[in-house]
Amino acid sequence: MQLSHLAPQIAVLLGAAATLLVAMFAPRDRQWLNAPVALVAIAVAAGLQVGLLGGVPVLAFDGLWALDAVTNVASLAILAATALVVPLVPRWLAPDARHGEYYPMLLLGALGAMVMAAATDLNELVVGVVLSSVTGYVLAAWHRRSAWSVEAGMKYFLVGGLANLVLLVGVTLAFAAAGSTWYPALASRLDGVDPWLLVPATAMLVVGLAFKAGAVPTHSWVPDVAEGAPAPSAAFVTVVPKIGGLVALARLLAVVPPDSSGWRVVVATVAVLTMTIGNLAALGQDDVRRLLGWSSVSQAGYALVAVAAVGASDRALPALLLFLVVYAVANIAAFAVVTALRGRTSLADYAGVARRQPGLAVALIVAMLSLVGIPPLAGFAGKFAVFTAGIDAGLTWLVVAAVVNTVVSLAYYLRVVAAMVLRPSPHDVHRLGPWSSTAVGVATVLLVVLGLLAGAVLEVASGPLAG
Repeated sequence: MQLSHLAPQIAVLLGAAATLLVAMFAPRDRQWLNAPVALVAIAVAAGLQVGLLGGVPVLAFDGLWALDAVTNVASLAILAATALVVPLVPRWLAPDARHGEYYPMLLLGALGAMVMAAATDLNELVVGVVLSSVTGYVLAAWHRRSAWSVEAGMKYFLVGGLANLVLLVGVTLAFAAAGSTWYPALASRLDGVDPWLLVPATAMLVVGLAFKAGAVPTHSWVPDVAEGAPAPSAAFVTVVPKIGGLVALARLLAVVPPDSSGWRVVVATVAVLTMTIGNLAALGQDDVRRLLGWSSVSQAGYALVAVAAVGASDRALPALLLFLVVYAVANIAAFAVVTALRGRTSLADYAGVARRQPGLAVALIVAMLSLVGIPPLAGFAGKFAVFTAGIDAGLTWLVVAAVVNTVVSLAYYLRVVAAMVLRPSPHDVHRLGPWSSTAVGVATVLLVVLGLLAGAVLEVASGPLAG
């Protein structure tokens, strides 16, 4: 048990405590100071996580903590996504007297996602899920005087409560089947277990973690949170828990025998339903934030293609990690533009943005084309890696469904692009401030750079799971 194995997570926890102290004692007009404090904590945690790259995969702390390439890349992606969200907060919440308390919620939410990604025990996984969920409910309902924000938080809470209950029942059934909640024990004891016990246990675990991913059947909260929550909260909640949840699902299913549990068919079916429902629902949206919410649902479906390939293709986990990294940057870039445009949400409000604010228009176009998967942007590399892993695993039919859905998604993304470029602007378009514009610029550059460095990300993400 080396404390250094948990150093990044400890740094995030200490950062959350530091921002809470600043929020308690700083005057109201200095609450924004928590933004640099949070960024410093994230930078320290990321530096410590980078220091763990390249090490031999190990199960630390009595086998409950996986330290491998998957944990390292997922944790860095979570930290980077959180760092991109932080600059969106200061001007957005400047009038809020509780502004400083927002940052501890962000850091604790990121910590919950990091725990999910590294957990090798079902009980530990539940702790990560609950920490991520509780902070997410608070972030979604932050504007307590806004009916939309409160409604978004309430829907998120209700769906989350049900999904977490299903997850706990699944954990109970898995323990009943194997006599343990530790992943290595599950791997050795579940083979040959009565399918009447194993199948419902696996299905409930998949459904419970599908909530964190924003996937069917627990996806209904995503568009509501994307539309009604504060824009920085929407950016965070549609990205960071998804990374932790999908990595946790892949790590868990890697130890469950696919033949006796049938989980590969279940995940593939969920993937098709998720991407199809997300894309079809997005087609009719005239609210850009709600459109991005349904887009987030469809992106979870594409990621599940790689999850379905786990155990059947060595490319599955690296492809999943690359896709999640790219998705995180692209989705946050899109919400950063929404934030920089002072929360504009109606499609009509985006008319003429290309003329009034060409930099923001270019950033949103790059983000949306990356979400589609247009080369040479990073989104193309992510989807290509996922589709290649699916074909390598013998899931060609699933990849065909994903390609068809990708073509369909181009229609609603181009609606936003057309509004910005082709329609005249009836009014001036003002930016929120330099903080959000900086996040927009950094995320846009990253989308181009990641497209060029996709091979390096795949190489870093390659490697066996610990244990």
